[in-house]
Amino acid sequence: MTIRKVKDEIRVLGWDDSPFDSENDERIPLVGSIVRGGKPYLDGVLVEEITVDGFDATETIIEASSKTRHRGQLRVIMLDGITFAGFNTVDIEKVYTETDLPVIVVTRKDTDFEGFKAAMKELPGFEKRWKCIKKAGDLKKLPLPDGSLYFQYKGIKEESARKVLELTASKSLTPEPIRISHLIASAIKTGESIGGA
Repeated sequence: MTIRKVKDEIRVLGWDDSPFDSENDERIPLVGSIVRGGKPYLDGVLVEEITVDGFDATETIIEASSKTRHRGQLRVIMLDGITFAGFNTVDIEKVYTETDLPVIVVTRKDTDFEGFKAAMKELPGFEKRWKCIKKAGDLKKLPLPDGSLYFQYKGIKEESARKVLELTASKSLTPEPIRISHLIASAIKTGESIGGA
């Protein structure tokens, strides 16, 4: 899908996971929120589960994003980082190819990839995980009034990705689709929403 113009109410599906206990949790919630641009319009919520330090995040996101009844209105998939549930790494190229939806990965900090790589080497399937990281490309910086975001993207021009992020980061440095998913995921896990700013 090609985005020719970023509309004010562009439907973005933002994914985030819940907090977890690495010693005791085997599976945790992964939540997707469908939001219209940066406006306070929540059109839908998807709830899935993924394995801590597993390999199922990519397929889970592809399947849920493809099967939702909102699929026809979706224009972008947005992820809070490229890993969920620890080091359950997402292949954003595969997500884009199989859903035909552009993917934008967002992080609040410039990533220390060497430190990331060293930590990941302790887990089985290191090469598979690291390949996903490399395929996502370099982090780009987006200055905003209250700070900066960093992002990676597939299936969308960098200029359009920047516009989507500027539009959706309307309440804080965290884009609304991700902020809302974080609130819901943390509430599912702990009984009350945590963070969100």
